[in-house]
Amino acid sequence: MIDKLSLNHHISQQFNAELEEVRSHLLAMGGLVEKQVNDAVSALIEADSGLAQQVRDLDDEINQMERNIDEECLRILARRQPAASDLRLIISISKSVIDLERIGDESTKIARRAIQLCEEGEAPRGYVEVRHIGDQVLKMVRDALDAFARFDADLALSVAQYDKTIDREYKTALRELVTYMMEDPRSISRVLNVIWALRSLERIGDHARNISELVIYLVQGTDVRHLGLERMKEEVRRNTERANVSPHADDK
Repeated sequence: MIDKLSLNHHISQQFNAELEEVRSHLLAMGGLVEKQVNDAVSALIEADSGLAQQVRDLDDEINQMERNIDEECLRILARRQPAASDLRLIISISKSVIDLERIGDESTKIARRAIQLCEEGEAPRGYVEVRHIGDQVLKMVRDALDAFARFDADLALSVAQYDKTIDREYKTALRELVTYMMEDPRSISRVLNVIWALRSLERIGDHARNISELVIYLVQGTDVRHLGLERMKEEVRRNTERANVSPHADDK
């Protein structure tokens, strides 16, 4: 198992500082992406084209942060040749920034839909669903980042499990909106913008789950990607029990 103290176990204080710095840069990028999600949803619901444009303008900054963190990770790999938990940390960061960048992309897509709705007129349906699913997805992103900050495998597991709820609610909302469009074809263009926004929110939930799975890998050393939720839960439980029995068996 790995915890925050593990970042400071090297003889080289410079190495300790490099690991903490790249992790803090990931979390800073996460905080900006979290703001993007929140602002994109607000822009769509409140028909605020100015806020939507601000979300779009952040995209270049997010992309640059991804490139910078990638370079940091490559430098650490080349200079330090990390092993065990240090290597898992660098791998988890380098993969997580990809998901964060894609969350930013999906937020930008929502902002684009918001601008289109400002130009075409509000959709007659779907805003309640956008707010509801948007709040839940934002919490997933926040909790995934919190789990990364705290090395909390249990919180990460809860994020992964909640993705099923988002998928279910997205499908329910989609069916209702498609039915509405069939009943009122005049609304199709505007309701489609809401549907695409909901699709982006569902994808953001998927990326939050990906990050949570990387947190479990980081903390416990077990790759839980592509496992069903029940197997994932069992792996986390088993690893936690093993760590409680042998607390120093983490970095082999």
